[in-house]
Amino acid sequence: MSVKLLYFAWVREQTGIREETIELPQEVATISDLMTWLKERGPEFAAAFAESHVIRAAVDQTHVNHDARVAGATEIAFFPPVTGG
Repeated sequence: MSVKLLYFAWVREQTGIREETIELPQEVATISDLMTWLKERGPEFAAAFAESHVIRAAVDQTHVNHDARVAGATEIAFFPPVTGG
């Protein structure tokens, strides 16, 4: 399954990538699975997703929990929590 991944704020800074289109392995069924798989892609991804519990995700521009399924998604975005000030 091909999906566009978008990285925002410090997630983008750590990975060095703004967006990419990748083929997801069959074992990646949820957002949590995807973040685990991404960590294995190299040290920059391991650093970006080290605190994966704080990273927010959106599937096709809808905010989702980490247990959300990725099947059928065309776009998945990752970003840190927003803080106000």
